[in-house]
Amino acid sequence: MDKLAILSGNATPDLARKICEYLKIKLSDAFVGRFSEGEIRVKINENVRGKDVFIVQSTCPPSNDNLMELLVMMDALKRSSANRITAVIPYFGYARQDRKDQPRVPITAKLVANLLTVAGANRILTMDLHAGQIQGFFDIPVDHLFAVGVFKDYFASNQQLKDLVIVSPDVGSIKMARAYAKRVGAGLAIIDKRRLTPESTEVVHIMGDVEGKNIIIVDDLIATGSTLNEAVEALKKAGAKSVRAAISHGILTGAAIQNIDKCKHLEELVITDSIPLDKAKQHARIKVLTVAELLGEAIKRIHNEESVSSLFD
Repeated sequence: MDKLAILSGNATPDLARKICEYLKIKLSDAFVGRFSEGEIRVKINENVRGKDVFIVQSTCPPSNDNLMELLVMMDALKRSSANRITAVIPYFGYARQDRKDQPRVPITAKLVANLLTVAGANRILTMDLHAGQIQGFFDIPVDHLFAVGVFKDYFASNQQLKDLVIVSPDVGSIKMARAYAKRVGAGLAIIDKRRLTPESTEVVHIMGDVEGKNIIIVDDLIATGSTLNEAVEALKKAGAKSVRAAISHGILTGAAIQNIDKCKHLEELVITDSIPLDKAKQHARIKVLTVAELLGEAIKRIHNEESVSSLFD
């Protein structure tokens, strides 16, 4: 893998190091800092001419800073004659702005796709997009991975979890929930809810049998945790034996930790390290799983021009 180089921005350095450990290569040296006025300053500190370069950078909060770092790093690599530049974006920010759901609003996910392409990305590697159709916003190849295998292995090691039911917290997550249910051989249920305001929802009813079952709520991201709280309470009222959550991207903004702390019926929240979990956000009931092996295997196969389709399941 002499022609393979992996760099990291400031968003997910630990994940990048774990990926390099899996691939048994060293993380390439790059400086990503700031000028005195706050402008992003980047310098690639080693030769990348003719190399296959992968930049690991989630566009998580602070989204604008992390996105701009990624764009500037790609421009630096393009001007350093890198052979191919792949943006590895474990969490793709702005993904919730994928359509015009109101008059006079932007489709920012498409704008971000354009920015990444113009900055020099030849390929995108991402995981659990909020909206799968975002792949079509790009005119370059997009490899879209799923964390379901990582969660499956974790829950399979817990032998106490019998009579499993996978629950989708809303209609938008049905496809993801169905994939999880199929992989673990569990039942499927859906929470039908109505949104009262952009920040709050009202659970209407649960479609599926959850009484006496061990529940795993699956979703692509958790922000404030209010929707999760409502889902947990509704499931317990419906007779669920236990409730856990497997959510790919732990954004955990605002009062998220307080909401999780108040949600006593939630036995465990399992997230991935696609977004770093700050010390201030750590909680006894939050478990972080690494996706370094998943991303590392995808990077290896892309570099070797091998199929990555088996990783999409």
